[in-house]
Amino acid sequence: MKPVGAGLGAALGATAAVLLLASCGGTSEGATQQPPSTVTVLAAASLTEAFTELATAYEDAHPGVTVEVSTGSSTTLAQQIAEGAPADVYAGAGTGALAQLPEGYAADGGEEVLTRNVLEIAVQPGNPQAISGLTDFARTDLDTVLCAETVPCGRAADEAFASAGITATPASRELDVKATLAKVELGEADAAMVYRSDIVAARDAVEGVVIPDEENVTLDYPLVWFDEDEHTLGFVELLLGDRGQQVLTDLGFSGR
Repeated sequence: MKPVGAGLGAALGATAAVLLLASCGGTSEGATQQPPSTVTVLAAASLTEAFTELATAYEDAHPGVTVEVSTGSSTTLAQQIAEGAPADVYAGAGTGALAQLPEGYAADGGEEVLTRNVLEIAVQPGNPQAISGLTDFARTDLDTVLCAETVPCGRAADEAFASAGITATPASRELDVKATLAKVELGEADAAMVYRSDIVAARDAVEGVVIPDEENVTLDYPLVWFDEDEHTLGFVELLLGDRGQQVLTDLGFSGR
């Protein structure tokens, strides 16, 4: 595993050399212009708000650089990378989806734990059904929703129910955590098992019912970068640095 910033000096040196050659080898119409830089980021749906904010911050600090963030199911995104989808950075919820990435996926980059998250129950404002914990997901008089079994939030929920000896009876299982949360936001479900960060990000649209630590599941969020381009490393350093970690903490993540 390579540390954050490994090769950054070389990357900066290479960039300077390219710019120097461009300025010396221009045509009669002027020096060759370098194409704009793009950092392509694929991230778990639960990171949408944090990565959108931090991508904008990086772009503002580096004119001409674009940070393209696409979010969705961690498993689906990892499969897309394995099938050849372009990506400079990948951030997943839980480590299970890493198995979908190609062998030696971080050989030209690196990997660190970005942050951590826990499960929480989303309910409608005011909690009209008086939902109090995991056992309510076995009630047949409620419409409850979980993430699909194949995505991290679904696997984590199933782990929590199995540990508690509870058989959940969800009305549906959704593609990712944002789709799951939306069922409660739209009034189509009484409760949904999501992440604490999603409830913080949703603000007044839902309320959260905290799951006790002994019944909860904590997920590590791996951050993988596939190259040592100057701006790939720069965005990674922003995510792992004080500003990135503060944004994540403010949105309900529990830190590295």
